[in-house]
Amino acid sequence: MAALRSTKGLVALVTGGASGLGKGTAEVLAKAGARVAILDLPQSKGADVAKEIGGIFTPASVTNEDEIKAAFAKVQSEYGRLDALVNCAGIAYAFKLYSVQKKKHVDFDKIRQTMDVNVLGTFNVIRHGVALMGEHEKDANGQRGVVINTASVAAFDGQTGQSAYSASKGAIVGMTLPLARDFAGDGIRFNTIAPGLMDTPLLSSLPDKVKTFLAQLIPNPSRLGHPHEYGALVQHIIENQYLNGETIRFDGALRMPA
Repeated sequence: MAALRSTKGLVALVTGGASGLGKGTAEVLAKAGARVAILDLPQSKGADVAKEIGGIFTPASVTNEDEIKAAFAKVQSEYGRLDALVNCAGIAYAFKLYSVQKKKHVDFDKIRQTMDVNVLGTFNVIRHGVALMGEHEKDANGQRGVVINTASVAAFDGQTGQSAYSASKGAIVGMTLPLARDFAGDGIRFNTIAPGLMDTPLLSSLPDKVKTFLAQLIPNPSRLGHPHEYGALVQHIIENQYLNGETIRFDGALRMPA
């Protein structure tokens, strides 16, 4: 039986790594012995997180071509390779496209920004990430690396006001298998995690009674998920080279109500 690949010594880049799921993932991977690059906005706390985990900070917006190119150039300069790319950067807006009562359309820029960051930003990072992975030789199992994207349970059971967000996360799910097929011969795997209700800064800022209500929606365990638990799943996907082309729901059996 083939053993799992060790994370120790691997190079990983985590987008959105300054907070939430990205920060939790970066901390888990660093503790497991990986060399981690934090990619987040210049004004984020990415530099502080990188210092805490002994990694590097590569400031960039995922939608900016030149900044992403510079970020991967820094990873190559500092570490010389890339073994794992984890896309956690994303935004979420809740809105209806049109209010019949108010006879008012939503600002189209909100739709455009959702798609730009969540979909085009993911594509932008991937295209540069696989280029760097392709610079080093395949391992004994014919592998060069793995890309792990972040979708959401909203891709499957989006709630009221989530049409644009759900569409953006559905795109992440939809790209997983064809990307795995595109890069199979290059030894680069693609997987997606679709998290449910996680204890990120967005939800932790809610009143306790709201968080208690949300936790009760989750069958088992009836609580919000922790970013470190998400990071542990990322670590397993990196280590288990037979996982490819798959989207994994990570939600405690949650199915979101309307």
